Amino acid sequence: MDALSCSPAAITNPRRATLAARRRGLSCLGRRHAENEGPGGRAFLGCRGIGQGGVVKNEIKNAGGQRDRTAIDFSDPGWKPKFQRDFESRFDLPHLKDVFPDAVPIPSTFCLRMRSPTEEFADGYPSDEKWHGYINNSDRVLLKVIHYSSPTSAGAQCIDPDCSWVEQWVHRAGPREEIYFRPEEVKAAIVTCGGLCPGLNDVIRQIVITLEIYGVKKIVGIPFGYRGFGDEGLTEMPLSRKVVQNVHLSGGSLLGVSRGGPSIPEIVDTMEKRGINMLFVLGGNGTHAGANAIHNECRKRRLRVAVVGVPKTIDNDILLMDKTFGFDTAVEEAQRAINSAYIE
Repeated sequence: MDALSCSPAAITNPRRATLAARRRGLSCLGRRHAENEGPGGRAFLGCRGIGQGGVVKNEIKNAGGQRDRTAIDFSDPGWKPKFQRDFESRFDLPHLKDVFPDAVPIPSTFCLRMRSPTEEFADGYPSDEKWHGYINNSDRVLLKVIHYSSPTSAGAQCIDPDCSWVEQWVHRAGPREEIYFRPEEVKAAIVTCGGLCPGLNDVIRQIVITLEIYGVKKIVGIPFGYRGFGDEGLTEMPLSRKVVQNVHLSGGSLLGVSRGGPSIPEIVDTMEKRGINMLFVLGGNGTHAGANAIHNECRKRRLRVAVVGVPKTIDNDILLMDKTFGFDTAVEEAQRAINSAYIE
């Protein structure tokens, strides 16, 4: 799965879609889920917006997507396999065909020449890009690479009191050999909502460039958040590599931001009218609650629309994500204030 294969099916269940960002790269960058928020404000990463109502679920408690310790019987000799099966079921990724059984895959249009392929292969494998340019759906990445021998070790993250080693595998990100959206039929829209965050323009730029690598020609920006779907005075902004080439050197958001907006049915009506079938939403909790509602409305209308979320937070508090954009800049600015106070 990749940027053109992400779909509402891939963003149906927040629990199961947690690792969609790692699997699809820009196609389904994660969202912050208030209903899956854990201790310390760490939220779960997923391909779909948070559910409305802000209900906090107790199914997943501690960091790493692990179950509450009290729910695990460590006296059971087979607790490790059970834990691993439970972990895999929680992070099993839905597929586009779960929602659209008639979806037909096509060969990926991702430009492999943008990569740096190696020429060395084991005997019997052709040195052709087809063999080393795409990610196999069965590829997995080890979530935790350190085997802590004791709970007292620095940074130790243990499941059981003895800090036993338990392998936890997650899907590997990257372009797949098959996609489910034809680039010539895609009209992608990008919208930034909420407040400003360092790196917004950089994310907009990379989304546009990646879509063009796939061959998508119709890319637009929705001005001033969700308001751009309801205000007739706000028109779409055509986006291309030429338009966004140097936008990452500027602060703020090229598209503008705002809070609130029209009703969900109005937004989806506008998307239908404009022919938008791929929506990239950059925002926080409230923004992704809206994205979740948009996704549900699209499903209700049986629209083949991909709603893709990018978490916008300077807090770096999203589980399973190495670093959220804007975090480094926020830390640097905080250091300036601290250093100034120290000098004073």
